[in-house]
Amino acid sequence: VVESLPVSESIKYGGKDREQLLENYRISLANLGKAGVKTVCYNFMPVIDWIRTDLNKKREDGAYSLYFDKIRFAYFDCLILKRKDADKDYTPEEMKRVYELDKTMTESERDGLIDAIIVKTQGFVNGNIKEGDKNPEAIFNKLLALYDGIDKTQLRKNMKYFLEQVIPTAEEYGVNLCVHPDDPPFAVLGLPRIVTSGEDIEWFLNAVDSPNNGLTFCAGSLSAGLHNDVPALAKRFAKRTHFVHLRSTEVSESGNFTEASHLSGRGHIIELVRIFERENPKLPMRVDHGRLMLDDVNKSYNPGYSFLGRMFALAQVEGIIATVNHIEGKS
Repeated sequence: VVESLPVSESIKYGGKDREQLLENYRISLANLGKAGVKTVCYNFMPVIDWIRTDLNKKREDGAYSLYFDKIRFAYFDCLILKRKDADKDYTPEEMKRVYELDKTMTESERDGLIDAIIVKTQGFVNGNIKEGDKNPEAIFNKLLALYDGIDKTQLRKNMKYFLEQVIPTAEEYGVNLCVHPDDPPFAVLGLPRIVTSGEDIEWFLNAVDSPNNGLTFCAGSLSAGLHNDVPALAKRFAKRTHFVHLRSTEVSESGNFTEASHLSGRGHIIELVRIFERENPKLPMRVDHGRLMLDDVNKSYNPGYSFLGRMFALAQVEGIIATVNHIEGKS
């Protein structure tokens, strides 16, 4: 598996250099296929990849987890970025809490919020903004401006065009292309998101109906949306799933979420493993993120990718797989 072969922003918003970038993508797919790579993950999220407001939220068990706080995110959107009409994306009660937060927010906390949302998480993912860049929010606003006038309908058209241009190459070289769901699975910062739900997944699978056009089933991303029944989605799309991210979240009614243990939360990892082992066995799977714990607290890691936390998660998932296979009579 290659994760990932990034899709250039210009392909997503339909820039002037789109055709050359699509040709580059086809060449890369062909080269990967020739090298024996059979699964390629990508995403179609505009500007920003996965979003968290706190990279080290302490849990009751003493470990630290990635966390999304809707009010702090709204604060970033409305009072740091100062995006035009941003307040219309939030309820009056949410905006009231944003202004209350502004009364106590320190400069250090503001900088930490910027760092968490658009620097540390995005720098190692797509490189649009890097640590050390001056005034990262100004850089980020310029990126947002590229999508002025791009709504969900237009972004879907651009994704369909992308798939029409690259899936034939994937078919020719035996590569399964699989899109990662949007994280979190709802519109943010005035940007449309188009891989957030069962309806969205059904749409892009039908847009180019090929076995090589499939899904990266990320339980963590999908479970962060209260509208998603994750096991039901797994059953529905197991045959078109080419790669699995086993991760889970705990979500509050207000929309805040934290990355949970692989044995708990809305990801229902035990049930997912059972479904995929029955419906599409031998799928490549990975544990995705882990919690920060023990000696790793004093070490430097990319957010979500501490060594001990991921090994702990891997042990949990290996135990789940062994148990499911035993119950299913496969061991």
